[in-house]
Amino acid sequence: MGTAAHIIVHYHELWLKRGNRPFFLHKLREALRRALDGIAVSRISQPADRLIVEVADAAQADDALRRLTRVSGISHLAVARVLRRPDLGADPLAALCEAAWEEIRAEPFATFAVRARRGDKNFPLNAMGLEREVGGYLYDKLHAAGRNVRVDLKAPELTCRIEVTRGPLLVYARRIPGPGGLPPNTAGRLVCLLSGGFDSAVAAYKMMKRGAHVSFVHFWGGGALAGESSVHVARQLVERLAPWQFTAKLYLVPFEPLQREIAASAPEAFRTLLYRRLMLRIAERIALRGAGKGVITGDSLGQVASQTLQNLHAVGSIAKLPVYRPLVGDDKLEIQDLARRIGTYDISAERFHDCCPVFQSRSPALFATAEALDVAEAAFDVNALVDRGIRTLCLERYRYVQGRVERVASTHTATA
Repeated sequence: MGTAAHIIVHYHELWLKRGNRPFFLHKLREALRRALDGIAVSRISQPADRLIVEVADAAQADDALRRLTRVSGISHLAVARVLRRPDLGADPLAALCEAAWEEIRAEPFATFAVRARRGDKNFPLNAMGLEREVGGYLYDKLHAAGRNVRVDLKAPELTCRIEVTRGPLLVYARRIPGPGGLPPNTAGRLVCLLSGGFDSAVAAYKMMKRGAHVSFVHFWGGGALAGESSVHVARQLVERLAPWQFTAKLYLVPFEPLQREIAASAPEAFRTLLYRRLMLRIAERIALRGAGKGVITGDSLGQVASQTLQNLHAVGSIAKLPVYRPLVGDDKLEIQDLARRIGTYDISAERFHDCCPVFQSRSPALFATAEALDVAEAAFDVNALVDRGIRTLCLERYRYVQGRVERVASTHTATA
């Protein structure tokens, strides 16, 4: 085993939690350990307002960083040089300067700056003094090495950061953005209506980033050709999203038989809205069985006919649990950009059979009312369709372990 690597984990929003901060920090530490399962971690310490993960073998540092960039609650990460107080000797500034030089000497840049934070007020130099002394040392060393670099305090290409804690001194230049948000599994359970498209997966991610644990319900129909079912897309999306919360459930509901009953009885203009009402009812039943606190949809205001304000209200009027629409104010380009960042874009871009357009109206209603949909639903037995959807669903369970996602169970039963 090689030398150890020290990864600094900075958090930001957790500082707003005041009295509840210990709970969120505990959840963050727990998430770090779960994300790093299979990587030898010597310890996780907390000097002041950051965490330090000590990876036993530096060769595993890149894999550790890759996994940690999918842990919500992290502001940014860095692999740091750690100077412990007993090793500083009589001249701690000289030790800091040498560590800073080793940190930046091989990096390509034309402009640089030194930024320091002094959490230990007993340290001989304040932050400004550290920046001046270490910056001057690096400037002289760089020019002595023949590098024509300059200091830029506003927009440097490289920033060497020094953090003086009451414990170790930390020096690093490579900083990696984290996802932000709140630690996983801190906000309760939700159920997401997962289509194969771009929107619902992004909506789920945004709620997971706020600490919600999300289960997924996918309504599928058979395609005209082999391989056209959307189930494979739903599975890939859940596999891509599961690392953000470590476990996930996917409920697969065969929807086309239910659609046929609605299409046989309902006004054509209302079909899609009635499909959506039925989906919401089934998802809500699943949420209530699992102590869920609401249902997530990928609705974006005005994007399609079923997502006008009037239609969103008409569909949602039957909900007993809150309906969360985190994308309601986003346009398609914004949604697709986030899909690319989280890795779901290519999956959603695959060709698949979407159940919603089946028996779709040629001229769907734009301004339906809840009362009009209630009248349309009187033509068929809504509760029987919900019960049928629950009886015929299949439950799949996923978990994220040792850096990969695996499907651990599949159950064809409504009581799973």
